[in-house]
Amino acid sequence: MGALKNSLWAFCLLVTGMVFSQEEEIMVWDADRKLQWSDFKGSYFKTEWAAATTASGISYSFSSFKKDGQLYLDFVVQSEFYPNKSWYRPELCDSIILSHEQLHFDISELYARKMRERLAKTQFTMDAKAEVRAIYKSILKELSNFQNKYDRETNFSRDLQKQLLWNQEIKAALKEEKPSQD
Repeated sequence: MGALKNSLWAFCLLVTGMVFSQEEEIMVWDADRKLQWSDFKGSYFKTEWAAATTASGISYSFSSFKKDGQLYLDFVVQSEFYPNKSWYRPELCDSIILSHEQLHFDISELYARKMRERLAKTQFTMDAKAEVRAIYKSILKELSNFQNKYDRETNFSRDLQKQLLWNQEIKAALKEEKPSQD
């Protein structure tokens, strides 16, 4: 099983623009709540190369109001984990792969924070809906590129030294970035 485990990958499914039903289970990122294998409730795909998949992404909503001729937005941006779209193969997964999957979720949170920051700094026009959507699309592209870089550099969790380095870097970045909603 050791040789087989080394040939399998863990990866993140970045969920973008997907519409979920009201019943869809969603976990919002929380610094005090780490993922557990029991959170991965989806059925795994019959692939030979994947040991686990984390489905995570960023969602947003906003409302607008005018004051003194200026348009203001109240927005909520969150990083979410989708248990029913995430899966793992218990016979192949260990704590290293779980930490790899957690980091995918943590990276989504970093990009949710980046989106909040961009929204807070933007002067919106009466076309705010399109402007917010453009910021969202830009953040999702950056997030996808960063997630792919993470998987490449850690070789999907198989390069333990790189994995540990990424763990430290993302942990430090989460401490630096402000988690608050504007």
